[in-house]
Amino acid sequence: MDAVLQEINEFLGCPTPDAWIQEALNNQETLLIDHANCEKKAATTAMNLLYKHIDRDDLLKKMSQLAREELLHFEQVVAIMKERGITYRHVSSSRYAAALRDEVRKGVAEELIDVLIIGAFIEARSCERFARLAPFLDDKLAKFYRSLLRSEGRHYQDYLSLAAQYSRTPITERIAEFRALERSLIESPDPEFRFHSGIPVAA
Repeated sequence: MDAVLQEINEFLGCPTPDAWIQEALNNQETLLIDHANCEKKAATTAMNLLYKHIDRDDLLKKMSQLAREELLHFEQVVAIMKERGITYRHVSSSRYAAALRDEVRKGVAEELIDVLIIGAFIEARSCERFARLAPFLDDKLAKFYRSLLRSEGRHYQDYLSLAAQYSRTPITERIAEFRALERSLIESPDPEFRFHSGIPVAA
């Protein structure tokens, strides 16, 4: 797992800022609620790819597995919330995924590659944040977050390998473009704390 984390840290353009870590520790209710939302959205993304690309066998296999795992993670997060007396309620989406998806190109082939690369960044950032948070959490939540590292790391690798497999041209340049955007979202001030938000803005 250490090798995968090292790969992920090299893939991402920056580490999670310490200010976000501190806000997450101070606001674990919102952290868990938005984490549950992220798991649902990840499953939805995988299912959408299953419906849109039925002619790609490798994608069907990997996205089917990914969707099942993300829904299991969703159930696990909701169970932890229930144990802690946290009511699952609506919270608005963060700017993170929407800003990344705003840059998706038009055209079936181009859209697929961009969505897969974005998926790799979202999974990589999730994995990096689980690893960063775990040492500071209570034993049960820390154990749960560490348990997610292997699957989230594999999801990152699956998205990236599929993007390379289905692209007609090297994806290095496109990865670099999304890396710059992702870094700007993580390192810039963000008025709303969420699982993938940027640097918290003081109230």
